[in-house]
Amino acid sequence: MSLSGWVCLVTGASRGIGRGISLQLSEAGATVYITGRQEKTLKQTAAEVKERGGNCIPVICDSSKDEDIEQLFEQIKREQNGRLDILVNNAYAGVQAIFDNMGKKFWETDPSMWDIINNTGLRGHYFCTVYASRLMVAQGRGLIVVISSMGGLRYLFNVPYGVGKAACDRLAADTAVELKKRGVASVSLWPGAVQTELVTKYMQEDTTSNVIKDMFAMGESTELSGMCIVALAKDKNLMSMTGKVLLTSDLARRYGIKDIDGREVVDYISLKFLLTQVPYLSWLSYAVPSFLRVPKFVLTLAAGRF
Repeated sequence: MSLSGWVCLVTGASRGIGRGISLQLSEAGATVYITGRQEKTLKQTAAEVKERGGNCIPVICDSSKDEDIEQLFEQIKREQNGRLDILVNNAYAGVQAIFDNMGKKFWETDPSMWDIINNTGLRGHYFCTVYASRLMVAQGRGLIVVISSMGGLRYLFNVPYGVGKAACDRLAADTAVELKKRGVASVSLWPGAVQTELVTKYMQEDTTSNVIKDMFAMGESTELSGMCIVALAKDKNLMSMTGKVLLTSDLARRYGIKDIDGREVVDYISLKFLLTQVPYLSWLSYAVPSFLRVPKFVLTLAAGRF
């Protein structure tokens, strides 16, 4: 119960990573506000939180609607006397659209793909960050987490996805500049391949490539990100990480976390793992120690932007 008395908000918590984060935050003792567009799935998450002995407050909220977001924070301010300790910007509406248009070029899809992916998954994050920061700055503490991905560094899925994820990383970095002196940390969190409900369903289709299937077969549970956020929130050196991109695999290693089912977390920047992804070099992975890791600056250089 390390977060007993804390007040948290997780957007897009009806399913997937948001649901997993909510379960872990509530299990740690926090009062967790969860949002979603569908009352049925939102109540299912709330019921599971309650079954685990947690305290959860479901709020129907569409993160693409300004008035919904404003009303959400007014409710938290009113019910919690202005307290908010953690905001997790997780809401995302583009997963199904990404799968439905897999393999298509940006000019072959409707331009509205931009709005489907980034209205909720970027613009909504900014609005929530503004309102959350007003509460956190007033109390002199807080943690804001933006769920992002490797797509912010290199091409992944499609153009709107990559632009949105790069912007999420920049959102965390730039807000951290202005929030640091106020005691509020802002970070971007990159989960690895996550076995969400939609992804699991997609993996069962015959059209899915074996490479993607293999990647997600050893993917993270939806609760690992939540385990990492709980540990991060209690870290006395949290402010030293503000503005940074954090990988769940790094945090798992830092805090000695294993996945919810006891599995070791895949380290995506270990030399051992990277060698397994190169067919003609995969045999070398058996001889390479797992602790050898590729420095993160190499990832930036590999993106070749300059």
